[in-house]
Amino acid sequence: MPPSNAQFSRLFAPLTTVKGVGPTYGKLMANLSGPYVRDILFHLPVDLIDRNSQPKIADLRSHHGQTVTVDVLVVKHQKPAKRGMPYRVTVKDNTGFMNIVFFKGKDQFWQKSLPVAAQKVISGKIDFYKDIPQIVHPDYIGNPGDLEKIKGWEPIYPLTHGVSNKFLRKVVDQELKTVPALPEWIDAELLKKRGWASWAESLKQVHTPANRNDLSPENPVRQRLAYDEILSHQLALTLVRNIQRQRRGKRDQKPDFHLRQKLLNVLPFALTEAQKTALSEIDTDMQADQPMLRLLQGDVGSGKTIVALLTMLNALECGKQAAIMAPTEILARQHQHTILPLAEKIGLKIAVLTGRDKGKSRLQLLDDIQTGAADIVIGTHALLEEKVEFKNLGCVVIDEQHRFGVEQRLGLMQKGEGIDLLVMTATPIPRSLYLALYGDLDTSRLLQKPPGRKPIDTRTVDMERVDEIVDGVKRAIAQYRQIYWVCPLVAESEVLDLAAAEERYEQLKQFFGDKVGLVHGRMKAADKDKVMQQFAKNEIKILVATTVIEVGVNVPNATIMVIDHAERFGLSQLHQLRGRIGRGDQQSTCLLLYQKPLSQTAQKRLEVMRETEDGFKIAEEDLKLRGAGEVLGTRQSGLPDFRLADFFAHQDLFKTAQADVKWILDKDTYLTGPRGHALRTLLQLFGRDQAVHYLQSG
Repeated sequence: MPPSNAQFSRLFAPLTTVKGVGPTYGKLMANLSGPYVRDILFHLPVDLIDRNSQPKIADLRSHHGQTVTVDVLVVKHQKPAKRGMPYRVTVKDNTGFMNIVFFKGKDQFWQKSLPVAAQKVISGKIDFYKDIPQIVHPDYIGNPGDLEKIKGWEPIYPLTHGVSNKFLRKVVDQELKTVPALPEWIDAELLKKRGWASWAESLKQVHTPANRNDLSPENPVRQRLAYDEILSHQLALTLVRNIQRQRRGKRDQKPDFHLRQKLLNVLPFALTEAQKTALSEIDTDMQADQPMLRLLQGDVGSGKTIVALLTMLNALECGKQAAIMAPTEILARQHQHTILPLAEKIGLKIAVLTGRDKGKSRLQLLDDIQTGAADIVIGTHALLEEKVEFKNLGCVVIDEQHRFGVEQRLGLMQKGEGIDLLVMTATPIPRSLYLALYGDLDTSRLLQKPPGRKPIDTRTVDMERVDEIVDGVKRAIAQYRQIYWVCPLVAESEVLDLAAAEERYEQLKQFFGDKVGLVHGRMKAADKDKVMQQFAKNEIKILVATTVIEVGVNVPNATIMVIDHAERFGLSQLHQLRGRIGRGDQQSTCLLLYQKPLSQTAQKRLEVMRETEDGFKIAEEDLKLRGAGEVLGTRQSGLPDFRLADFFAHQDLFKTAQADVKWILDKDTYLTGPRGHALRTLLQLFGRDQAVHYLQSG
């Protein structure tokens, strides 16, 4: 919890406590930025509107499409002749006439806002209808005395439906007045060298940009705030690592690998050299006196799940339980599908716990976990719930670790003593990015695919040839093969004119009837799982999907991947999608459908996909082309912890923070000095309370 200081506590007040923000707006804004006042203050402007332009009406032609501010006299109101027509207000200056147009709102309101014969200042975007200039739904309507308030550069924020920029700005401006002066946590020499202002002053300045240069991540104000976030991230990670490794002395028991040998005897394949090397590194960690903290990077199809299972057996051999946590129910069920048959062969009991489990079955699962009847527990975020208690948890595997925050990772680690932690990702992370994000972890890499898997034939195809693709799909189905058809959007309302999954599904149904299934992110989990199971059982031949199939789906008979508008996807995401095929011994084909004309960047992406299947090479190229914010898929799977920092622009700040954290903790291990206490405030500010809790508990 934040300190009792009232001003600091205000930062963690719900948005519904802000004047003018009721439950409806509070919910909308919480979805946009987060639930607290702090979150809306960390929601930074991304653009500017210049309201300095004050042309006369006669000169508006040269300002078509631009934002202007006009000083005009209201002439008349014209009510709509019929339903659906706009309400028009005619205004003038000494050079001509124009219209102010409204499609929504009540007549009385416009008559009150723009009374006839009143002089008004109006600001908005100019366009023309039947050669007459007009502003549709102006941003501002004021009196001549309001001109100076309206003029200038207006910051523009990322918005959501139902929240206007004007309203959001009002909330931000209101809360900036209450921002407290916090103790300085940045080293005085670094502040001076960089020319950075205090945290409170920087926060105020970032919301009042004077020009477009102020929006740049290189701007000192943005650098300062980015460094705060990076420093909190690096400090929390390092504290967790240090304290976790201090929590256990000599191990009571070490694995003798008898369960591993039993499993290896029933595996239908041999381990790759890369898997053996990773296990050797893991075994060394799990026989040391300190708990393991290791990242397992494995490209799609490299065999991470088997390594995870063999790792968990080490804990079971020492009389402990193990758990594997996945970010989605689909991925958790996929782990169940892989692990359960093998575990049963060697006499182990597996429990699967997700948010969907209710009633008596859930109570039985919780009892099995608490009594130790369940040897291995597979689950989603549901494992973090307070009611989930383990008898003796000794090993935790977190899959797709970049989808979980540090807090979630710690939440599971607190359910036992001296827990060994293995975190996995199928997202190939460039070394430079890995060092910044996961500098607290040792790393193992799986660079080989299991033997017998053939290279995937990747081709780029013009969208105009989609009919040929449909003919090819007919031939593939006749050969008893299955097909993924991936689309980038879910609804027609999206701005980009792309092939929505629902539209493609309807088109393919005309040719293939009930052989086509559809999954997308807006479906209920039960409905989604039902379709996925039908596809896995070969009851459905074509699965039309959004990127919900990006991770965690394993259907060896699916040998064709068609990706609509491949030019709209990032390289790493394309690679993850392609990894859903090529999982059996048959030849697989990936068809990247693109819409001309292609940008230079899009062309380069598709070339890279054709040339290589090496996920690490692809990730490096992706980093060059797009920057870190999108390498891991941004909102979908990307950098959930970073809101103010931009890895690509702030690489030097990551390095500075790493060095600073080392220096701090060497001198003040438990952050008890003056700067140490300020850094505790920083950790709380960015939601790293768990690291502070560890410090307080010694």
